[in-house]
Amino acid sequence: MKNFALIGYPLGHSLSPFIHRELFKIQGIEADYSLIEIAPENLESQFESLKTNRGFNVTIPHKVNIIPFLDELDERAALFGAVNTVKVDENGKTKGYNTDCSGFLRALEMADIPLEGRVLLCGSGGVARMFAFEAAIAGCELTIAVRENDLLFAKTIGAELNEKLGRSAKIMRLDEVQGKHDLIINGTPVGMFPNTDACVLKKEIIQRAGAVFDAVYNPGETLFIKFAKEAGVKYSNGLPMLVWQAAVAEEIWNSTVFSMEEIRPVLELTEKEL
Repeated sequence: MKNFALIGYPLGHSLSPFIHRELFKIQGIEADYSLIEIAPENLESQFESLKTNRGFNVTIPHKVNIIPFLDELDERAALFGAVNTVKVDENGKTKGYNTDCSGFLRALEMADIPLEGRVLLCGSGGVARMFAFEAAIAGCELTIAVRENDLLFAKTIGAELNEKLGRSAKIMRLDEVQGKHDLIINGTPVGMFPNTDACVLKKEIIQRAGAVFDAVYNPGETLFIKFAKEAGVKYSNGLPMLVWQAAVAEEIWNSTVFSMEEIRPVLELTEKEL
């Protein structure tokens, strides 16, 4: 029996054990997945004990703080300066990865949404930063739109893109957004349960888009997604990204590969679990 886990603090209710157990079933792997709460001040003292697992996922507040304890970093994890997956090899060596980015790219692929052209990203938090980097890597013409009091955070992301990738991004307030975009990404929690009557952008801007991606997965249909659907705009909510980032973690741990067809039923089951 292989052991895997999620570390974070506090963890509360997490879909991770459910998703990973479904994915283990598909691969025919006998494994257990547990939740381990580690307070920030205890990360260093408990790190060695984590190596009894074959791998583990990392969530808030440890995604950055775990890096000094790891033996090696994958290219994307190093670029983002954040780790959400750790593999432990037979010798107890640890390597950190970021599968959030892979989850995002595979979710777009599953919805047949290209990451190209004019991309509008709403938000400047951790997940929005990752979206910004992926859009820049893909060569998109990127605009980051935020609330007035988040302009400084957006400008920091813009400066990082310039420094690390030699790419630039326009920064503006959400109420200044106009025109047509090939893809609009909601990287904010706006529209998330229980504030389901909120939308990050005006309806007409969403309905002019080529496609939309919403990081929110509860509810499955936010106003943002509803407006897109009404206009026949291609869309994806955040659930495929959540499932795919878990699937890519298992690919890393177990040297396996998941197909789109294998992931679809896991998506349906996870949606019911919500």
